[in-house]
Amino acid sequence: MGVLVKGVAMATDTKSRMISAAIGLLRRHGLAAMTFNDVLAESGAARGAIYHHFPGGKQQLALEAARRNAEDVRGHLRELPARTPREVVEAFLGNIRPVVQASADGGGCAVAAVTIDGGAAIADQSSLRTVAAEGFAGWVGELTGKLTHAGMSPSQAADLATLMIVTLEGAHILCRAAGSIAPFDSAASALLSALPPSSG
Repeated sequence: MGVLVKGVAMATDTKSRMISAAIGLLRRHGLAAMTFNDVLAESGAARGAIYHHFPGGKQQLALEAARRNAEDVRGHLRELPARTPREVVEAFLGNIRPVVQASADGGGCAVAAVTIDGGAAIADQSSLRTVAAEGFAGWVGELTGKLTHAGMSPSQAADLATLMIVTLEGAHILCRAAGSIAPFDSAASALLSALPPSSG
């Protein structure tokens, strides 16, 4: 029984490592360039693990990586303070700044990456876009709840939350292109300036 439990734990750990490796590769190289060889090299998994854990191939791996990354980000957003709208926005900007800095250094967003053409290996692009859309909607929903709790009306909170996520995703692209975090700093300043005076 102990061996069986250990085997299950090891199998789960292997799959988890492969998903983590895929998230990193999606961030750095995008979906089309992500290969199972790279996933195996980064995760230390054996070749047989590919179709054992991901019988649906690259598409399944990309879907699970995007879902995990979306949930991880949502978990971070859930931890943001929510006493005032300004506090929510400032905490959000502070938390994402290192992530955007990674984009300036050649990284990106794993969730956004699955919305880009994955090449011939991906038969159903729409399922990837659906997972990304659900992930982004979850982030907006989490921020909307924070901002509403902090005193904004639901409609204002939803609009501001959407702007915050658009700022994040746009910053990934602009900062990577510029090789600098300057576009993010400009957008962050504008986002804070757009807060109503009564937002605290």
